Amino acid sequence: MTAAVTQRCLLLSQSLLLRSRSMISKQTPLRTLRGQRHTACGFSRAFSSSIGTLRSEDKVTVHFINRDGEKITTEGKIGDSLLDVVVNKNLDIDGFGACEGTLACSTCHLIFDENIFKQLDPITDEEMDMLDLAYGLTETSRLGCQICLSKSMNGMTVSVPEGVADVRQAADMGSSPS
Repeated sequence: MTAAVTQRCLLLSQSLLLRSRSMISKQTPLRTLRGQRHTACGFSRAFSSSIGTLRSEDKVTVHFINRDGEKITTEGKIGDSLLDVVVNKNLDIDGFGACEGTLACSTCHLIFDENIFKQLDPITDEEMDMLDLAYGLTETSRLGCQICLSKSMNGMTVSVPEGVADVRQAADMGSSPS
């Protein structure tokens, strides 16, 4: 590659980065320091292998109903997202959280019971855009990366939809090799 081509590629990359940053709202998760991300729940360690010792009052029990109907019961730390719980506890939910909580897919789509759904924080436009692309969308659907655990969620049950849609794969399939 010539220096001129390299320079043009660099300028184009910088231009696209600046344009994409200007379109991101404050509520969208952002990549921050290495290994961390900013989510609806605040800063969290991305894909940490352990969450340390927690007192029982700092945890809530969550029941996941997997795509095959299997019930998976686990505990999560108050303040963590449901995506964090799945990743930190290494739950066997195929394809869950492919974008690591950056609101670039809908693979962490979950369906909530009505009583829990009413307690959740309001949905952002960015989350709604991703949910519009999800399979099995319901009136009580949300993205797990945007739901932060609280005491009132202790014992809740969430269902993983049968199908999963990853908009990143659809975009890749639509592009042609050059």
